[in-house]
Parts: sequence; structure tokens; C-alpha cells
Amino acid sequence: MKPQNLKNHIRFYTAHHFVYYPVLIAFLVSSIYFAFKTEDHLIWTFISIVFVFLFCLAFMLRQHYALILQDRIVKLELRYRYFTLSGKRFEEIEYQFTDDQLFAFRFAPDNEFLPLIDLALQNHLSGNDIKKAIVNWKGDYERV
Repeated sequence: MKPQNLKNHIRFYTAHHFVYYPVLIAFLVSSIYFAFKTEDHLIWTFISIVFVFLFCLAFMLRQHYALILQDRIVKLELRYRYFTLSGKRFEEIEYQFTDDQLFAFRFAPDNEFLPLIDLALQNHLSGNDIKKAIVNWKGDYERV
């Protein structure tokens, strides 16, 4: 891989950026054109709506992929924090928590993190209950 610099740091996914979106936009523009220029207004309007839906769906999927990746990163951060603070692997107890509970732990500062995990295990706290139990909230300002 080439070293990154100002000219080449932007990455494109060819199939997505240079095939899917241009083809979809071309079809959308042509269907809107035909909706106004032909006598089959209803069918071309329906086709235009379908293309708008496909465009929105593709955009939402991009966001969904980012959130899935971010969830994985939060879990890795929790594993690292747990190992750093306790010297033990978090994977040994991680399976006992739901994703909602795991994501709630990220708001706990280091001094509350381990006791909060123990409290959640003992009392089967929900993600919302874990958040309520945090005394000194540690914000997550970089979440998508």
C-alpha cells in the first residue's frame, strides 16, 4: 500500500461510488424525465419513487455498516480497559452481558468501571440501570 498523503488519503469503494450511485442517479433522472414527457405518468412516477427508495436504502446501509463497526470497536475498548484495570481477560465474563449492557459500560470512568461490572453481574442490571449507576459520567463524544 502506498504511504498516505494529502493527494491519496481519500478512499473510494469503486462498486459503490463509481458504479452503483452513478447508475442509480442516471436511472432516477431518466425516470423523472419520462414521468413528465410521456403519457405513462403513473408508471414512471412509481419507477422514480422506487429509485429514490433504493438511493435512500443504500445511504442507510452505509450508516448501518459504520454503526456495526463502531460497536465492535467499543467492545474492543471495553476488553482493553478491563484487562488494563484487572489484569484479566474480559472475554471470560463478556458473554454474560447483552450488547445494551456492554455499551452502557463505556460511560463509566476507570475508577467505577470494575465495581460497576461486578454490580451488574450480581444484580442483573439492564443497560439503562448501568447508566443510572454511574456517578461520574464519562461522555462518548465520538460516536457516529
